[in-house]
Amino acid sequence: MKTATDALHVTVVVGSNRHGRFGPVVADWLLDRVRDRDDLVPDVVDVAAADLPMSFDRTPQATAALAEVTPKLARADAFVVLTPEYNHSFPAGLKNLIDWHYAEWRAKPVALVSYGGISGGLRAVEHLRQVFAELHAVTIRDTVSFHHAGAAFDDTGRLKDPSGPDAAAKAMLDQLTWWGRALREARQRWPYEG
Repeated sequence: MKTATDALHVTVVVGSNRHGRFGPVVADWLLDRVRDRDDLVPDVVDVAAADLPMSFDRTPQATAALAEVTPKLARADAFVVLTPEYNHSFPAGLKNLIDWHYAEWRAKPVALVSYGGISGGLRAVEHLRQVFAELHAVTIRDTVSFHHAGAAFDDTGRLKDPSGPDAAAKAMLDQLTWWGRALREARQRWPYEG
């Protein structure tokens, strides 16, 4: 039986801040999968709701704006980053969130969920793998991607055929949990210097 201290704190990052974005539909589906598990405790950072300053603005007012977001990233044992694909990559708002933080990502696992048109956001995922490697984070091999995402969900936000995505999410979250436990224990025993 799991105890509250055994459960991993997983921060789900909703990476789009565009008007009319599809991200909340995918995020709701994803959060249901996370909440179904007794080994994961979710938290959410939505770049559309975060008042992120531009990365070049290092004034005290700008850094104070991060006071709500940074603790959610810092307390996470693991992350699931949800991204659309814009111009063959991930959104600027997500890049800004990532760039404002460094230690919060280090020696932690990151799972990637993407959505888009024909590519399903997979080009954005491959770019994010490079970014997170630079930050000393470990990306999970298995991903979940929604090709032609708008057609995969009905008007109420439910998947028309959940079998494939649900199985992919289970595999991804199982891997995230393994890496999250292993890296949490490693950070406790041997602080990561990087």
